[in-house]
Amino acid sequence: MTTISAGPGAGAEPAGVRHVKRPTPLRESVYEALTEMIIDGTLERGRHLVEVELAGILGVSRQPVREALQRLNNEGWVDLRPGFGAMVHVPAEDEVDQLLAARAALESESARLAARHASKDDVAKLRELCKVGTTYQEAGDIDGTVRTNGELHTLITQMSGNRFLVDFAAQVDRRVRWYYTPVAPVRGAASWREHNRLVKAISEGDEDKAAQIMREHTEHTRKAYHDLQATSAPAESPEADASPRRRRRTTS
Repeated sequence: MTTISAGPGAGAEPAGVRHVKRPTPLRESVYEALTEMIIDGTLERGRHLVEVELAGILGVSRQPVREALQRLNNEGWVDLRPGFGAMVHVPAEDEVDQLLAARAALESESARLAARHASKDDVAKLRELCKVGTTYQEAGDIDGTVRTNGELHTLITQMSGNRFLVDFAAQVDRRVRWYYTPVAPVRGAASWREHNRLVKAISEGDEDKAAQIMREHTEHTRKAYHDLQATSAPAESPEADASPRRRRRTTS
């Protein structure tokens, strides 16, 4: 449980005084924890969120949970229904299309610029991430696969040398991870083959090819998401048990 430090004294302070960063406020820690639980599927889409149960899971009082749920509602992670309570948001198809369209635009340009600016060390790091991600994928480790996928895409964006692209990409990263997590087992080895092709284009300085592969890569993810939604079972009813269920590895 996060401890909140005492605030600064009420008296005047000497010129030039700067306070060091204090521990993260409890409400922020609760917000971050709930966001990650939604992203990794611990709190499944459509699940009824009960404040007292979430408070028990996180070892906090209900107040910071209530504040976090309000913020999550404002950001589109949670839906607050009058007379019923909070539900994990179930994304509409057009939400996914809009997000991945934005991602394709950002990351295809990042890939193009990465091909222009990549150093040998950058390429070596990308290749290593491909190896690690493939190992996780073959082991059926969803968490490792999703995390490494995110690290690879983030590194490519950073390699672009465009700080605005980095900032914009960071804003959609969490939502992309949320959509990508259920797709990771479906995309499987194909995703990492595409990553390897992308890294090869970047290493060769082929800007147009790198951008094209990235656009196709994002489109394959979008299609896989919609195919999965079309074949998956309907979302759980609001009355479903609010206790989280963790699914860390795929079955063999």
